[in-house]
Amino acid sequence: MIIRGWAPQVLILDHPAIGAFLTHCGWNSTVEAVSAGVPMITWPVHDEQFYNEKLITEVRGIGVEVGAEEWSLIGYQERKKLVGRDCIEKAVRKLMDGGDEAKEIRRRAQEFGKKAGRAIQEGGSSHQNLTALIDDLKRLRDSKPLD
Repeated sequence: MIIRGWAPQVLILDHPAIGAFLTHCGWNSTVEAVSAGVPMITWPVHDEQFYNEKLITEVRGIGVEVGAEEWSLIGYQERKKLVGRDCIEKAVRKLMDGGDEAKEIRRRAQEFGKKAGRAIQEGGSSHQNLTALIDDLKRLRDSKPLD
């Protein structure tokens, strides 16, 4: 399937046919993949994406790297060090081959997805934090004198 223009990424990631997500490791995409419980193949380009990649692959163990090494100041531009097709193939096979490491990565990704789901439910940590923020903003608004 080819989608032109904006794609409903959250809906796509939630589809049961999705086995992995090739991501540039932007924070929004990372959070969406984690929330969906989908393991990631990481390909950072610039800014904080290389740090996010380390969080995904080394700290949390919910993805594999393609081996991008060259950081770019302006994002998508010509590179001196290209990621070759053999590196991409290796990352895809590592995650999709059904071996023990792939199963463990998938298990951890699904575990994080369940945790993320609980966090946004009523009473969950994200729900509580957002509710506290709203309450603080209301108190701040109500404490200001009317002009």
